[in-house]
Amino acid sequence: MAITMTESAAKHIISQVEKSGNGVGLRLGVKKSGCSGFAYTMDITSEIRDTDSVFESFGAKVLVDNANLPFLNGTELEYSKQGLGYVFKLNNPNVKNQCGCGESFAV
Repeated sequence: MAITMTESAAKHIISQVEKSGNGVGLRLGVKKSGCSGFAYTMDITSEIRDTDSVFESFGAKVLVDNANLPFLNGTELEYSKQGLGYVFKLNNPNVKNQCGCGESFAV
């Protein structure tokens, strides 16, 4: 099982970890939400838990709780320009359907 990231995503994660002052990486997860079933969660975390899988690329760490891994396996994180700003985009091969607004997904 694996989570990957582009170099631009890694640079942004490193920048946010440094800004936090005590972070170790980006925690990526899913929660039940929206009309399609699930939504992504992302936070800078200051701890690595026993139940985490850690994925590292370009010096940045992404942590995923093992319970969320089946929903996220194979996902690639991108950080790219969208409109007037930059956003994370998750290319998740497990997504079978998305709601119209793009906020939630089904696997």
